[in-house]
Amino acid sequence: MKPNRLDASQVRAPFKTVRGKRGVKFRQASVIAALAVTTLCAGLLLASLPAMAKTEVFMIAGVPVTHVPDGVTVVELDQPSRLDKQLSDGLPGTQDAAARAVQKRLSRFRKSYGQAYEGLLRAWRLGVTKVPAVVVDGRYVVYGQPNVKAAVAEIHRAAAREK
Repeated sequence: MKPNRLDASQVRAPFKTVRGKRGVKFRQASVIAALAVTTLCAGLLLASLPAMAKTEVFMIAGVPVTHVPDGVTVVELDQPSRLDKQLSDGLPGTQDAAARAVQKRLSRFRKSYGQAYEGLLRAWRLGVTKVPAVVVDGRYVVYGQPNVKAAVAEIHRAAAREK
């Protein structure tokens, strides 16, 4: 669909009095001003987002991270294999008894498995290739920096240079 083109009569249209919903009369110029203010407020809100940016850290148990601020999501990519080990530790020797024990244990592990695989899937979707990885807003990543605060600061500096 082609965009509408404006002619001279449409350019003057914002200053006509029109009847809105429920019969209320208003000037179109006031609507445009309200939209401009709303857009400005939304722009200011978006400009403040780097301070409220979503930060995720992807790691494995053998490569710990430090200086993790509150509110940062930490995903341990090797958590599913550690859960598997916990699930299978100390199982009875017979197959039937082991199967029953695993079924009992699974009810306790279900939520943990769900969270572990959610994090693994998130890392895969983002294309994380190394650990530790600090990701901000799903757009910026720093690999190999175990200090999360330093990695986030580096990302903010790079994002500022990008603007």
